[in-house]
Amino acid sequence: MTNFHPTRRGVRLFSALCLGAGILVGPLPAHADDKFDKLIQKLMPKRLPAGFASANGRLESEQVEIATKLAGRIAEVLVKEGDEVEKGQLLVKMDVSDIQAQLLAAEAQERRAVQSKAVAEAMVLQRESEQKLAAQQLGRAEALFEKGFSTAEIRDQRQAAQNVADAALIAAKASLSDAAAAIDAARAEVARIKTVLDDMQLKAPRRGRIQYKLAQAGEVLGAGSRVLTLVDLTDVYMTVFVPASVAAALAYGSDARLILDAIPQYVVPAKVTFVASEAQFTPKAVETKDEREKLMFRVKLTLPPDLLRKYEREVKTGVRGMAYLRTDNDKPWPDNLKVKLPQ
Repeated sequence: MTNFHPTRRGVRLFSALCLGAGILVGPLPAHADDKFDKLIQKLMPKRLPAGFASANGRLESEQVEIATKLAGRIAEVLVKEGDEVEKGQLLVKMDVSDIQAQLLAAEAQERRAVQSKAVAEAMVLQRESEQKLAAQQLGRAEALFEKGFSTAEIRDQRQAAQNVADAALIAAKASLSDAAAAIDAARAEVARIKTVLDDMQLKAPRRGRIQYKLAQAGEVLGAGSRVLTLVDLTDVYMTVFVPASVAAALAYGSDARLILDAIPQYVVPAKVTFVASEAQFTPKAVETKDEREKLMFRVKLTLPPDLLRKYEREVKTGVRGMAYLRTDNDKPWPDNLKVKLPQ
């Protein structure tokens, strides 16, 4: 928006008109001269001291869209617009009855896998005992055969029994490995379904304030549908556009001052946290052609986090105001730009 600044010629013309009016109505009292001088001073544009610059902007903050990861029906929205929420706080409950049923089935499958492993372990013990017996019988048969008290046929039978016992033990151990793998798979499925259940419950990713409520209980939403908009109250800033000469003189972390239209009696401190490396045209809100044709640099002025925490309930985004920048850090802030906050 263009600010009105009367020229000295306009002030002289205004003075002449007032003087003419005084001649017509008669001489003004002495105290009227003082009031007239004050009026002239008010009409004259106020200039910033050397080493300072100003620009206009509005308070903004980072916004987080709370959206569904999976399709589903909203069971309950636990917050309303304007509510302040904490990180991790449950905001929206989705209908998860079908997923709960899947979880019960997966947990039952896990229990079956555990039981199957117990059976497989018992089978391994049995096969080990059978193998041990077969080995003992084969040893006795070979000893008797060497002494001539047994036949080769009996020895061969004991050898065959030993081979069968060895194969049975290998199969039992393989079954045990399969049972263990089945348990891992069942537990992974349980964990997956629990993750889905957790994703269906929408929680606040950070501390902030609910700005918009975009959906109601009972609505069926697709994956990625927005339900709430959260404003991050720990990251509030004002974006302004300044000429190259001002941007070049700014240092990261240097002090700035904000005077908001809604509370012009206060001066709010801020810090320069970003200066664009490339120039860009000023926003469309600038109405004069000359200003639109100038290349300007975007500057971000961030409010201190401790100040935001102290006045968290008073913080409102979208409030317009003036930003004052110090291009010469050796210059002290003028009295009218010294920090002044509500008590």
